[in-house]
Formats: sequence, C-alpha cells, structure tokens
Amino acid sequence: MDSSSVKRRVGRILAMAGKEVLHIRRDIRTLYLALALPVVMLVLFGFGISFDVDHLELAVVDQDRTDLSRELVRHVTASGEFEVLREGTSPEEAVSELRRGRATGVLLIRKGFSEDVKRGGAQVQFLLDGADGNTATQALAKAQALVEMAGRKLGGTGVMAAPPLEVRVRTLFNPTARSAMFLVPGLAAYLLAIVAVLITALTVAREWERGSMEQLFATPVGRMEIVVGKLLPYLGIGLLQVMLVLVVGTWVFDVPIRGSLVALGLGSFLFLVGMLGQGLLISVVTRNQMVATQVATMTSVLPSMLLSGFIFPIENLPPPLKVISTLIPARYFVATLRGVLLRGNGLSVLWPQLLALTLFAALMLVVATRRFQRRLD
Repeated sequence: MDSSSVKRRVGRILAMAGKEVLHIRRDIRTLYLALALPVVMLVLFGFGISFDVDHLELAVVDQDRTDLSRELVRHVTASGEFEVLREGTSPEEAVSELRRGRATGVLLIRKGFSEDVKRGGAQVQFLLDGADGNTATQALAKAQALVEMAGRKLGGTGVMAAPPLEVRVRTLFNPTARSAMFLVPGLAAYLLAIVAVLITALTVAREWERGSMEQLFATPVGRMEIVVGKLLPYLGIGLLQVMLVLVVGTWVFDVPIRGSLVALGLGSFLFLVGMLGQGLLISVVTRNQMVATQVATMTSVLPSMLLSGFIFPIENLPPPLKVISTLIPARYFVATLRGVLLRGNGLSVLWPQLLALTLFAALMLVVATRRFQRRLD
C-alpha cells in the first residue's frame, strides 16, 4: 500500500470521526452520559456503598459495679466504634434489645470481674446479633481488639491470660481497611464499562433508524474506516472519563496512585477500546436503538458487577461462573486498577491483564468490522 492510499484512508477515517463529533455536539445528552454520569455515580456509590462498620449500638450489663469494670466500658467505647445504647443489670433486658434490633451487641461483665483481673484470669462475655453476618464479623473483631487493649491498660496480665505466643498482624496496601480503597477502583471499571458500551451501542443503530446509512454507503469509505472513525471520538471522551474518575477518586476518597502510570494508561486505553468495540458490535447487529440499549445494559451491567471481582472475589465464585468470568474484560481492568492504585504494580506484574484486554479489544474490533455489511437488507 503506497503512501497516497494511506493518506486517503487516514483522511476518510478523520472525516468519519469529524462527522461523529458533529453528532455528539448536536446531542448534548451523549456528553452528559459520557462525562457527567460516571462522576456523579462514582460519588454516589462511593459514599453510599460502604462495608465499614462503626457507631455500633451496645447494651452494657455491668454486674460488678467497680472502678475496673467501669474503666473497661470506657475503654471499649472511647474510640466511637461502639456506643452505649443502655446500661442495665439484667442480661435478659440486654438480650431483648438484640431481639428488637436496637442493639448490635451486649457487653456482659459478671460480678467478681475486678477480683479476677487482679488474679490475671478475668473474662467478659460479648453477645452479638448475627442476623447481618458482615456486621457481626466486624463487630466481633473490633470488640476482641478493644477488650484486649483495655485489659492491658487495666493492669495485671489483662482481661485474658497472656498467650505464650504473640501474633502481630500487618495489613498491606489498605491498612485501615477503608471500603473506599476497595470499592473505588472496582466502581471506576464498572461505570466506564457501562457508559462505554451504551454510548457506542447507539451510533450505528441511530444511523439505520434515521436513514442516513444509505448516504454513507454511497461514499468510498470502507468498513474498517467507518468503524475506526466512529470509535475515535468516543475513545477520546472515554480517556477523559478515566481522568475525571481518577481525579475524583483521589481527591474525594483519598485513593492513592502508587504504581506505574504507563500501565494505568495502557490498561485504560485497551479496556475502553474493547468496551467501545462491544457497544459498536451490538449496534451493528441490532440496528435499533431500543434493542441496542437493552442488550448493552444486559451485557455490561450485571457481568461487570458480579463477575469482575468488583464486589465478590473471583475465588469465591462457583466453577462455571469462574470460567465465564475469564471472558469479562472488567475483571482484568479491576485487577489492573487495584494493582496500580493500591499495590504499586507496573507492567512486569500486570502484563497478563493487559494481554487479556488486548485480545478482547482486537476481537471486538474484528468481529464488529466483519459484521458491518455495506448493504441495506
């Protein structure tokens, strides 16, 4: 292929891209969907979805009524993770608060607690409402840590006898266990997948419905040139989406960027190309905006949420779903984002995810081009 034919082909692609830019400028809803919606949804989901558990209502039953028992209650509630709902002397009254759903836990301090502390073998009882498993698990871990810390400060050997072996746990990458650090990278992939598929799912379908596809067939523009030309403007918008989402994530939720920017940029580019190509393929096949929107929603919303590792770990999926998840590009983009933002990874670690995104993007472009036929039937 000589240089003149290459220039003509590039010129036709740019002309198609310019035509699509005019469509976008005329339809302000596309820009809102592409730019404003991901940011708004990220903020709403980021603040609205949280696995952090604090300000738990606690019913206290102090049957010892000594300075040491009151000091224990003060230490347990000082951090604000537990708040005293009520104090009483009857365990039955406290348990009734659990049954009514008013209290999350009951701290029961038996009579003789202070004497047991001085002997080094004191115990306290902590009752939990296990209806919500996630809350119960976190509340139990918090209560154990707080009671053990309080026991060391009370003097003696602590609330429980000192074990012969002390285990010290250090949590890497998200030491404070903040939900935002876990959710924001997954949310970014989820929202970008939905928006990228939706905005391109309407492009060719809109051309068919408006009858302008016949005019396009009268031009010397080839199938690949049409596909690439239509994708280029949305790819630019998608890259702007990525920057907006990352800025909001780092500014509003304090999510760091610890890894390679090259890996982050390359992963974002490949993911957007693949999802835009998927939307364009849907548009080419359906030729109807309503049907295209429905198919795009079904193939992007649920898979990107349930099978990408965004909320549920891939390792916990049943074997058939685990196999299906290997076909979901959001899975690899979520892993890329968490690797770059939280773990500080680069290309040497993330190349399998980038390779998978490359294969998916290439497949979508090839299939969309082959399915795009220059005929009206």
